[in-house]
Amino acid sequence: MVCQTRYFGSTHTRTCLPGITNLEGHPVYFGKHTVTLIPGDGIGMEMSKAVKSIFAAADVPIEWEQFDLSGLSQEVDEKLLRQAMDSIRRNKVALKGILYTPIDKHGHTSLNVFLRKDLDIFASITLIQSAGGNWPTRSKNVDIAIIRENTEGEYSGLEHAPVGGVVESLKVVTRAKTERIARFAFDFALKNGRKKVTAIHKANIMKLGDGLFLNTCREVAKRYESSGVTFNDMIVDNAAMQLVSRPDQFDVVVCGNLYGNILSNIGAALIGSPGIVPGANIGREYAVFEPGCRHVGLHLQGRNAANPTSLLLSSLHLLRALSLHEKADMISKALTKTLQDGANLTPDLGGTQTTTDFTAAVIANL
Repeated sequence: MVCQTRYFGSTHTRTCLPGITNLEGHPVYFGKHTVTLIPGDGIGMEMSKAVKSIFAAADVPIEWEQFDLSGLSQEVDEKLLRQAMDSIRRNKVALKGILYTPIDKHGHTSLNVFLRKDLDIFASITLIQSAGGNWPTRSKNVDIAIIRENTEGEYSGLEHAPVGGVVESLKVVTRAKTERIARFAFDFALKNGRKKVTAIHKANIMKLGDGLFLNTCREVAKRYESSGVTFNDMIVDNAAMQLVSRPDQFDVVVCGNLYGNILSNIGAALIGSPGIVPGANIGREYAVFEPGCRHVGLHLQGRNAANPTSLLLSSLHLLRALSLHEKADMISKALTKTLQDGANLTPDLGGTQTTTDFTAAVIANL
């Protein structure tokens, strides 16, 4: 049965997110839903401001608990981080920008990865979908769901130097977590009327780690054969080429964290910009919505040139998770009209308008 929950930024009834099984206890006071907001670094504050302005204009019944965490400082504000995590645990849902992660070896570990692991929001969903605007794109009618495992793989963060000049970095793959993400991908396909799941791997080289991932996905696929969802697999380097040359062959993609990160950014280039790619991180108890390509955008910070669409689309799916479909539909239609008439596009989509102009146009179209 196809789920009737709407997908990111649309009034269509295509995509629902399996896995959110326990939003009981989500606080609603005097008709207002309490939601955690972490604007993030770079363009995060500007995008969050745009979302809050549009929500206010649409009279969306949400009360924000905002925490201005940052990864730009040398030391993480542990007290603020603890308060933000407690807020997410109370509220069950959050809207989040991307937090900066330093490259320097003396810098702190990724706050983004910490949050996903600590809350066990194991499934990352990025939807690569053509938005229908007039900006130039490499491909038309793209519609791909990339589902990646959030909590292990190359992002395990386990590195050490046994001797000088030698570093060993551990990639962790477990049967339990691979089976969990594979089942999520097939449930996603089944509930949304999608027809194929493709597992991405490098099992020809990493025969144990990626071999375990691939074989587990194959085992899970057998349980869905009678449902009409087909399964195939593809080596990651070939998948990158195939995604550019023939994106129509992909429907639902399931993979580890690093491969999903790379393929999501390739997909963003196909449809015009990472600024129109939404994302969600789903676990059994919590859901955190954030831009799908996870770009900080430090080079755009303070220039009033960022495209807030990715965060706005993600916020609309947050509204759907809270069953605020009427408000999500209202904003969705205004956003679609703004993107398609093309008069107020930001520079990433070939326009010349500012974040403020784009936001005002969406509000005017409500």
